[in-house]
Amino acid sequence: MSVVIILYIWRMSNAHYYLLLADDDTDDCCFFEDALHELPISATLSTVNHGVQLMQYLNTLTGSLPDLLFLDLNMTLKSGIECLLEIKQDEKLKHLPVIIFSTSLNNEVVDLLYQKGALYYIRKPGEYNKLKKVILDAVTLVTKNNTTQPARDQFILQP
Repeated sequence: MSVVIILYIWRMSNAHYYLLLADDDTDDCCFFEDALHELPISATLSTVNHGVQLMQYLNTLTGSLPDLLFLDLNMTLKSGIECLLEIKQDEKLKHLPVIIFSTSLNNEVVDLLYQKGALYYIRKPGEYNKLKKVILDAVTLVTKNNTTQPARDQFILQP
């Protein structure tokens, strides 16, 4: 095993991540939290249940921003697209890595989200093991790539 790979594995295993999930489906939030707890990473998860609550939460943070935001598209009061646009236009928030996490998969919407600065797009998997894999993949990619948006053909993460 090369020194770079060993160093990367050590860095991931010793890092603690602050994750934020914005999703109005409480079952999906519980599913996500349970999957996260079974992963070999140290993380704190905060959840908000709609877009207005998300933006209030982000705008009142006094400390560091989350390391990663998992953002559902179809939320009440304010959609994920509206939230993404606000985040990317706000000087304080624009560097927050945003991963779209949604049940829908419409190529025109995916193209728009890519153009507006989302980091990755994940279609919510129905299987628990696939959910665990895609969460771990997302955290790994953000850590490894230092929040650089990938090429469009690598934008959608598959479990």
